[in-house]
Amino acid sequence: MRGITNIQDPNLLIGSASSDDAAVYQISPDLALVQTLDFFTPIVDDPYLFGQIAAANSLSDVYAMGGRPITAMNIVAVPTDLLSLETINQILKGGADKVAEANCALAGGHTVQNPEPLYGLSVTGLVDPNRVISNAGASAGDHLLLTKPLGTGIVSTAIKRNLASNELAQKAAQVMASLNTAGAALASAGLTRAGTDVTGFGLLGHLSHLCRESNLTAQLNSQKVPAIDPEVVNFINQGCVPGGSRKNLELAKEFTKFADQIDEADQILLADAQTSGGLLLAVNPDHLEQAQEILLSNGAQLVADIGVLSQPEDFSVIVS
Repeated sequence: MRGITNIQDPNLLIGSASSDDAAVYQISPDLALVQTLDFFTPIVDDPYLFGQIAAANSLSDVYAMGGRPITAMNIVAVPTDLLSLETINQILKGGADKVAEANCALAGGHTVQNPEPLYGLSVTGLVDPNRVISNAGASAGDHLLLTKPLGTGIVSTAIKRNLASNELAQKAAQVMASLNTAGAALASAGLTRAGTDVTGFGLLGHLSHLCRESNLTAQLNSQKVPAIDPEVVNFINQGCVPGGSRKNLELAKEFTKFADQIDEADQILLADAQTSGGLLLAVNPDHLEQAQEILLSNGAQLVADIGVLSQPEDFSVIVS
């Protein structure tokens, strides 16, 4: 079998090797393209809301790189024999409305027949190549700021088991559907060079990528990590844990040292697979107050200071 040949291009500033959220390709000294795509199966019953969440999730990868999305294209796979045209249109309307909210142009897309519905976006954005946010840009002493609470994977499972209230279901949907525009604002202000968004690999997984590429260790304070609702712990104790979250924790134990007082529920929350989660940003302590103000004034749901980066140790993440 012939191997895959990678074309070397000096303008490709960030590719797939560093586990970053999107690719970055420089086109001039002060301008680069940010390119990404993402799609998944429905996680809520409401087709319009599913479209919004899927679009927000796709757009987030551009914001997580410090970019501003400019064009998006639909990626649609649906069982037309099972879903009505109205349902499909509601998914697309949800996505289109979220793209419009991002001041991004919906430029088209592609649809295929599939046994189960899938929806997402291919997104192109712009960023100053000197102000890209990446996994490799962190420094020892940087604080870690998180802009959305954890636990949407747990809550989604509780919803499927009819254990979550309507109010909590609506709260989780609102969290997942909100845009991470604050990432572009903070990058534009020059207040961060490192970060990611927290999605399928959970907080610990995505944080480990940042630590690996920046050659640092994260000192994480679990008591400062916000949960979406106090009920999340009860759901975990009732077994409402997605398989992906359990797998994340299993993998995380290879690079994470947990203090003795960190029980299994806390560990699972830190590894919970998020859909359209928040930004995780590394910020110099001298810029913390200014960064928090910018994040909150540009749509961040919260700004939790959850830990600090230090010189590398035996573990990528140390949780106290």
